[in-house]
Amino acid sequence: MTEYVIIGDGISGSSAAETLREEDPDANITIITDEGEPLYNRILIKEHAKGKLPEAPISIHDEDWYAEREIELSLNTHVTTIDSEEKIVRIHEGEDIPYDKLLIATGGTPTQLPVPNSDAEGIHHFWTFQDARAIRESAEAADDAVVVGAGLLGIDFAAVCGAQGVEGKYLMRGDRWWRYALSADGAEIMHNGMRDVGVEPVFDSGVDHFETDDDGQVAAAVDPNGERYECDFAGVAIGLTFNTEFLYGTDLEMENGIVVDEYMETNLEDVYAAGDITRFYDVLLGEQAQNGSWGSAKEQGRVAATNMAADAQSEEFQWVSSYSITHFDFPFLSFGHPTLGDEHAERRYSDTEWRRVAFKDGKIVGGVLIGDLSPQSTFKKLMRQQRDVADQAELLLEQSVDMDKLAPAQEQ
Repeated sequence: MTEYVIIGDGISGSSAAETLREEDPDANITIITDEGEPLYNRILIKEHAKGKLPEAPISIHDEDWYAEREIELSLNTHVTTIDSEEKIVRIHEGEDIPYDKLLIATGGTPTQLPVPNSDAEGIHHFWTFQDARAIRESAEAADDAVVVGAGLLGIDFAAVCGAQGVEGKYLMRGDRWWRYALSADGAEIMHNGMRDVGVEPVFDSGVDHFETDDDGQVAAAVDPNGERYECDFAGVAIGLTFNTEFLYGTDLEMENGIVVDEYMETNLEDVYAAGDITRFYDVLLGEQAQNGSWGSAKEQGRVAATNMAADAQSEEFQWVSSYSITHFDFPFLSFGHPTLGDEHAERRYSDTEWRRVAFKDGKIVGGVLIGDLSPQSTFKKLMRQQRDVADQAELLLEQSVDMDKLAPAQEQ
């Protein structure tokens, strides 16, 4: 009887467990997580923090779900190390857990700003359900806020401020939000969306240090230019620090995450990884890549489990990810790897509609759609087909993209 052990109960770990049970009905499956509650929807916790959604719809699995599938769930359990020679997972308290196949799906922890007083009361990071509860409570009582981190997670804090009626300043190091994927035209639409909910972007800024009051509560953020912004609430989203401390001392290959192949297997035999923590081989790009989207993590967990249960590697991970933002009066969607292109084509259609497509070696590798998301299925299809279409960028920027107008792949 095969012993499967999964470290992490996010969507990738849970998806893997479900797949393993389907593929290997008689196996023993154990999930270890240091969180105190089973799987919940990380996409929806921001809606709870905004005060728009109660807790109940956010939970995905209760403990009975695992019991019904004979999956052993170990909550509040901290892994100290793995022994890949002996095939053992060692935990902080309790007996070691042996495995035949191991999946690491531990994700990350929000990175703390390396500045004075960054651990003060009222400074929040956004990753867990517990974080969302604390953010909601703090924002409801706040008057002034500062948001730090000009990326996809930082903008959630801006939305929380808008929904909770908190005046906010969004401090960005560069001259625009998500400057690695958006030009000035696209970013301007996002900036106006922030202003519409009461959050003012501040460019070429950041945080030099936080000030606190006598009770240790955040009172202000001071940027590198000496500008002072009063706040009793601060949201920081400057990236993730991957949860790999328990892997130090092992021979696992890591490079800003755990390196896996297209089958989600690491360099260690019978050890796999899935989710945010992976630096995976992207078969569409032809190189190692990273992706933090929910859909990608879920699919990685499924693919990893399929290969863990098979006698030989049987399925490659091939996925075009997407990430949507619905905080404003217009929709936003990024797909693929919009920051990795060596060429770009873009067009602005209105005050709230813009499109950018990123190409690498002539093929679409990602893009951003604001206002009109209808071309996404066409662009994703072209990515999966690995069509060379960079020389037909004008057709891709037409308001309605017609694939029939594109040159057939065999004629290129």
